[in-house]
Amino acid sequence: MTEAIKNRYEFVILFDVENGNPNGDPDAGNMPRIDPETGYGIVTDVCLKRKIRNYVQAVKEDIPGYDIYIQEKVSLNAMDKKAYESLGIEEKTVKEKKKENPDIDRQIRDFMCQNFFDIRTFGAVMTTFVKAALNCGQVRGPVQIGFGRSVDPIVPQEVTITRVAITTDADAEKKGTEMGRKHVIPYALYRAEGFVSANLAQKSTGFSEEDLDFLWEAIINMFEHDHSAARGKMAVRELIVFKHDCIFGNAASYKLFDKVTVKKTNELPPRKYSDYEVIVAESAVPSGVSCVRMIK
Repeated sequence: MTEAIKNRYEFVILFDVENGNPNGDPDAGNMPRIDPETGYGIVTDVCLKRKIRNYVQAVKEDIPGYDIYIQEKVSLNAMDKKAYESLGIEEKTVKEKKKENPDIDRQIRDFMCQNFFDIRTFGAVMTTFVKAALNCGQVRGPVQIGFGRSVDPIVPQEVTITRVAITTDADAEKKGTEMGRKHVIPYALYRAEGFVSANLAQKSTGFSEEDLDFLWEAIINMFEHDHSAARGKMAVRELIVFKHDCIFGNAASYKLFDKVTVKKTNELPPRKYSDYEVIVAESAVPSGVSCVRMIK
């Protein structure tokens, strides 16, 4: 296993959506998530991490060390079982094995970290109550991503559509179309912020420099292989990375995030990325921290 990272990082992601719904809210009829007090749009951290997982799964499929723990239509117990099988442990003999080998819990966690990229990156709770015997413990991941928030308030639109695919035979005899609705945002630019802890990487999951490089790649491309009509046109426009020259960092994260500002270039409602200007105050970055704009 390669050596864990030695530097702390913070990063800012700017991504946009055009004529789409970036993250539907099931509590509001799948409308785009919105802060009801301010009107700013929201994209959850879970949504963003799902896109990253999907990219890793697409690009690194069947490559050792890059399996994904949280997958669609695959149970967590099925993934947990891989660790037990690798150590030659059967469910019915788990308790006896743990008495014989007190270090077995650590070995199980190490297996999960070494083989699953998303556990190594984001951490995971690998304890379920469906089959208590399959307990792989808990791991706190070194990479954390906050909610995405739109730069300006959004105005979701409910668009009425028609379809020629009739649901039932009886309806097909009476009509040729059915009505439907879809929710879209004409345009919005979102900002999300994240953290990478070298301390947790070294103590917990072994997240390496190779993993970090691939994480940047996955973030930049997380929408490129996940297009759909419902989500419209989405793209990561900026990935701004702050690298500290030590494990615990040289400046507070909020001071670094404040170095990145986004301003409108005109007074009209924004409809494209060029309606904004992104300013990175690189000359004002504190000593011991370097800043890199990953998308040229």
